[in-house]
Amino acid sequence: MVTLACNFHSFTFNLSNSRTLSFLKFPLHQLRYSITPATTLSLRMTHSHSSQNPVIEQQRVIIPNKHGEKLVGLLHETGSKEIVILCHGFRSTKADLTMVNLAVALEKEGISAFRFDFAGNGESEGSFEFGNYSKEADDLHSVIQHFCEANRIVCAILGHSKGGDVVLLYASKYHDIHTVVNVSGRYDLKKGIEERFGKDFMDRIQDGFVDIKNKKGVEYRVTKESLMERLTLDMHEACLKIPRECRVLTVHGSADEIIPVGDALEFAKIIPNHKLHIVEGANHNYTSYQTELASVVLNNLKETLQQD
Repeated sequence: MVTLACNFHSFTFNLSNSRTLSFLKFPLHQLRYSITPATTLSLRMTHSHSSQNPVIEQQRVIIPNKHGEKLVGLLHETGSKEIVILCHGFRSTKADLTMVNLAVALEKEGISAFRFDFAGNGESEGSFEFGNYSKEADDLHSVIQHFCEANRIVCAILGHSKGGDVVLLYASKYHDIHTVVNVSGRYDLKKGIEERFGKDFMDRIQDGFVDIKNKKGVEYRVTKESLMERLTLDMHEACLKIPRECRVLTVHGSADEIIPVGDALEFAKIIPNHKLHIVEGANHNYTSYQTELASVVLNNLKETLQQD
């Protein structure tokens, strides 16, 4: 074991090896970290001048999904019994700025958070597939089961963009989580295809698949099966199956350039127990609006925790 103790007002800790791709920056008085065998990374923060601040650890956690693939995540452990699960969007990872900032905002409030990579993304095992909404909802189920078996209370699930659709699908299929936060999810999954792949996409995919390329070569492959999974997934029908006791918050930027704010208004019409918050001026990734996004989410979560 290696232990490091530092006393700085601001300390930057950067690891780029295979065990973690996270970039962490903490304002703190003292930081200790331990690297242990296998695949566990733990960071511990203490504040010597204040007993009010929570003790925070980051732990690398590996959870198998129902297909035997290892899902890799980072647990922001504050010692709270409650935990919030954070779900990234399309072609993203747990290291996405929005995921990291929300986890840090939660930990500052003493609420533990877990951000993880869906199968085929980031550090998790499996092959990336376009679509895959239902499988990702099942990945989320495996994560929630893991923490429930560890005697934790998953008090909320939150997803950004595609992750927003995944948490809503989860709520429609599994009725065990009572607070869901949909950040910039898409209501009509038939939209966005032509914008991303071109008008002739359906003609090109008739051979079975299309490779999406960038300057470096093939970025990812879209199969006809995975495309049809998205095109036939009816979010309207799914949202009607969300129980009334499940509280849903939808947050959306008014200047979202990828998923129009009108999608948020459609969710508000059909989800039984729903709140809507539009962040004026925010784009899809909440550039320059991360603080406001975190404030909206935290205020909602604290309100629901008080009700529970």
